[in-house]
Parts: sequence; C-alpha cells; structure tokens
Amino acid sequence: MENIKLKIIGMSYSQAQTGAYALILGEENGERRIPIVIGGFEAQAIAIELEDMKPARPLTHDLFKNFAQTFHIQIKQIIINKFSEGIFYALLVCEDAAGNTYEIDSRTSDAVALAIRFDCPIYTYESIVQQTGVSMEEAESDEESYTSSSGTGQTAGRKEQKGKDEEFSSYTLNELEQMIKDAIAKEDYERASLIQREINARKNK
Repeated sequence: MENIKLKIIGMSYSQAQTGAYALILGEENGERRIPIVIGGFEAQAIAIELEDMKPARPLTHDLFKNFAQTFHIQIKQIIINKFSEGIFYALLVCEDAAGNTYEIDSRTSDAVALAIRFDCPIYTYESIVQQTGVSMEEAESDEESYTSSSGTGQTAGRKEQKGKDEEFSSYTLNELEQMIKDAIAKEDYERASLIQREINARKNK
C-alpha cells in the first residue's frame, strides 16, 4: 500500500459533541485533510506538547515515553492503518536496542500524542485518505461544524467560544504568562491551552 505522510494542521473544540475535539491531519505534500474526533484528555496531551508546555508532573503519554526510553525502545513511526464504522485505528512501529521491530495497536489519538513526543512521522494509506479525506475547503467547513452545533446552536457555539477567548483579553502579556504557570501547576491544562492561544495570538499580531 502507498504510504501518505501526514502533518498536524490543528484542533478545534466540538460543540456538537460534549468534551470532544476535532484533530485535523493533512497530507504533507497534498491538499486533503482528515478530521478525527478525539477526547478532551487526548486533545490536551497533544496541545500541551505542541505548545511546549511543561506539566507539573508527567502525563500518561510522558510516562509512556520515559518508560520506553528507559528500556531503549523508540517509536519509529505511526501508521493510521484502518478506518471502520467511523473509527480510525493506528499502529505504533517500535524498535528495541537490538534493532527488532514491533507493531503495537493504538488508538489514533494516543498514537498522535506519542508521535509528537518521539518526534516520529505519521503515515496513513492512500485508501484511507480516499475514504476519509476532504479538500481544504471542505475541511474548513468541517472544522466550523465541529466548533458549533446545528441550527440556531451554531451562533450560540461561536458566542461561547468567543466568550472563552475574551476571558483573557483584558490581561497583560506578563499577567497571562503568570496565569499559564498557575494553570499548569494546578494541572488545569484546558485553561492553560486557552491562555496559550491568547498569548500566541498577541505575539503573531
């Protein structure tokens, strides 16, 4: 099967599914996007590493990495190898100190969280991209649908997210930097991620 290399495009909060997020993966050398619905814990694990935040204590995925590296096991690549009944499946392709290779079944969200920590590539098959991939225009539409509910709830969803963003708009950059440290110390990673988004938005202006 032809392997397609993927990259992380971003994530958005799902108003349609409580506690869920949309993880958007895209072809590295193409225009198609794959939206994957993941849980809040896994979304935080991915966001924390992407935004280079340091938890007060190791999260589950950090513990997995520390455990694996202690015993000289590396994750060489992630393969999203199956899509069935609306669910994505993945494999961790691992290598031990002797050069032996092993494949371990994994949830796709966990696999992506580990791929970031091990700095290893993410692949899928052309057949899966054909089955689940959408064009850039469709992906943008899908992201909007993930971040809002249907009907009149769309407006409410956007207002709720806007309210969360505006919660931090009155603080200075120094205050936000302190707030993110406090949030991490309390292990409130969802709040830390929102604060980090506000910091990034200001620095990119």
